[in-house]
Amino acid sequence: MDRTFALMSDDPEMGPRLRDADTPQRFEFTDLDLVVNVRAGAPGEPNLVWVWSDDIAWEPTVQMTMSSETANRYFQGEENIAIAIARRRIKAGGDVKAALTLIPITKPLYARYREMIAADYPHLKL
Repeated sequence: MDRTFALMSDDPEMGPRLRDADTPQRFEFTDLDLVVNVRAGAPGEPNLVWVWSDDIAWEPTVQMTMSSETANRYFQGEENIAIAIARRRIKAGGDVKAALTLIPITKPLYARYREMIAADYPHLKL
C-alpha cells in the first residue's frame, strides 16, 4: 500500500490534483488489522502524506473500512466504490460524497497498479 500511495502522490497529474482536493481519509483494512490515515501534503511535503496509525494531528473527512482484498480489487479497477458501499463490502463514514469525487482523479492509477502487481506481486493479480 505504501507503493500505491507513492504512485498517486508522485504522479505529475494525480498528485497535485489529490493535494488540491484536500480530503483527509482513514482506511481500515479489517483482515490485516491495519489503519492508514492519508492527507494532502503541506508546502514542502509530498502531494500526499500517510501514516499507518490513528495517532495523527488531523481529522479524517472520510472513513473507509474494508478488507485488503476489496482494496486490491479497487486499485486494479475491478471494484466500484459506490456499489461496494451499497453491498457493504466497504463501510463508509463521514463525507462519502467528497471521497467519490476523488475517483476520477485516481483512475490513471489502475493501470500503474496492475503493472506493479504483475511485476512484483503476481499472487495479487486478479
